[in-house]
Amino acid sequence: MGRLIVISNRVSPPGDETGASVGGLAMALSAALREHNGVWFGWSGRTTETFTGQLSFQRGGGVTVATVDLEDQDRQEYYNGYANRTLWPLFHYRIDLSAYERSFDEGYARVNARFADTVRPLVEPQDFIWVHDYHLIPMGRELRRRGVGNRIGFFLHIPWPARRLFTTLPNHRELVEALFDYDLVGFQSEDALSAFHDYVTQEAGGTVDADGQATAFGRTIQLGAFPIGLDAETFMEAAEGEVARGWRERMQKSLAGRRMIVGVDRLDYSKGLEERFLAYEEYLARTPAAHEQVFLLQVATPSRDEVPAYQEIRARLDGVSGRINGAFATADWVPIRYVNRSYRRDELAGIYRAGAIGLVTPLRDGMNLVAKEYVAAQDPEDPGVLILSQFAGAAEQMAEALVVNPFSREDVSDAIRRGLEMPRAERVRRWEALMDGVRTHDVVAWRDAFVAALLARPERAAG
Repeated sequence: MGRLIVISNRVSPPGDETGASVGGLAMALSAALREHNGVWFGWSGRTTETFTGQLSFQRGGGVTVATVDLEDQDRQEYYNGYANRTLWPLFHYRIDLSAYERSFDEGYARVNARFADTVRPLVEPQDFIWVHDYHLIPMGRELRRRGVGNRIGFFLHIPWPARRLFTTLPNHRELVEALFDYDLVGFQSEDALSAFHDYVTQEAGGTVDADGQATAFGRTIQLGAFPIGLDAETFMEAAEGEVARGWRERMQKSLAGRRMIVGVDRLDYSKGLEERFLAYEEYLARTPAAHEQVFLLQVATPSRDEVPAYQEIRARLDGVSGRINGAFATADWVPIRYVNRSYRRDELAGIYRAGAIGLVTPLRDGMNLVAKEYVAAQDPEDPGVLILSQFAGAAEQMAEALVVNPFSREDVSDAIRRGLEMPRAERVRRWEALMDGVRTHDVVAWRDAFVAALLARPERAAG
C-alpha cells in the first residue's frame, strides 16, 4: 500500500494536537496521516501577488505538510466567495444567505485547477488520495484530467442539502457530475447520504443500488455514510492532564455554588446561537427558581470576519445576550457569560467537565464533535447531561442525549429543565452509553472504514 495523500483547503502544521486550538477536521486528519506516513496538501492561508505554485514543506510526527500560497483574488473569489458565501449557506439550508456570482464560480474552478497542478508532482503510482470538503468538490475531476489514475476518495464534512434546495445552485449538475470522477464519496450521516441519493435518482436520472453503488453521467462510484469520530484516547488523556485540571478547578471556583450550562461553537449562523439564547431566556422566564442558581457560558470563536453574514450574526448575538443579561442579571449574577475567543482543547476539556449541561444545538451540522468532546470530558461518577440538536449529524449516533428541535424555544427550555433535574443514576446510565459510542466510533474507526472502502475500489484509467 502506498502513502495516503490528503488534500484539503487548509492544513494543520505537524506537531502535538493534544492541546492545540484545532477543529474536528485537523484532529481527524492528523490521526489518519500519522498512521499512514502521509502527505497533507493545502492552502497555506497566505496570499501572494502572483501565483507561482511554489510548495513549502514541513515534516513532523510522521506527517509531511505541503502548502501553497494563493493570490488575494483567489482568496476573495474561491474562499470568501464561492466556498463561504455560496456553498456553505446553501448546504446549511440558508438559501437566503447564498450569493450566486459568476466571479465566485470562476475563482472556485481556478483554484481547484491550481491545486491540482501543484499537487500532481507529489503523487506516486501506489498512493491513494483523500480529498476533503466543499472547497474542493471538483478536485477529483481536475486530477483525472491530469492523468491521475490512483484511487481517489472524497469526504464531505458538512451536510448535503435536500434536492429542491440544491437545484437553486446555478451549476448544480456540473458540481454533482464532478463527484463522479471519484471512486468513493462519503458523507457524515445517513440523512446527507439519502439527500444525495435523491439527487442522483430524481435529478440526474441515475440509479443507486442496495450496496451504495451510484451510476450516473456514464460512471459508477461508491457512496457511503462515514460518521467522523473523536480522537478519543488523546482527548481523554488531555482531559486528565494538568491544564484541564487547572481549568476545571478555576471554573468550579467561579460557579459560586451555581450550575453551569456550557456551549462551545464557532461563531456561525448554522450553530443556532441566537435561537439558543432565546431558548435559555424562555427557561429563565418560566423558571424563576433557577434565577441566580444557573448560568450559561457560551464560547463563540470568531471566524470568517470578512463575510458580511458573520458580521451580522456577531452584532445580533451581542444585542441578544446584552438584552437578556439586562433583564435578568442581579448585582452578583450574570445569566449569560458570552465569550468571543478561542480556547485550547485541553482547556476546553476542563471547562466541559465543570458543566452540568452541554448545550449543542446547531440548526444544521454535518457532525459536531463538540458533542463528543463534552461526553469524553465528563466525570464518570457524576457526569453532565448532553442536549443535542436533532439536526446535527451526531444525533444519529447519540440517541441517549436529550435530542431537541433547536427551532423550538419550548423544546430546548424543557430539555434544560429536565437535564438540571435529572437523577444521578439516569445521568450515569446515559453517559455510559454515549461514552461507549464515542470510544467505539472514534477517528480510527472512521479512518479505517473510509480507507477500506476506498481501497476496495478498482483503480481506473484517468481521462
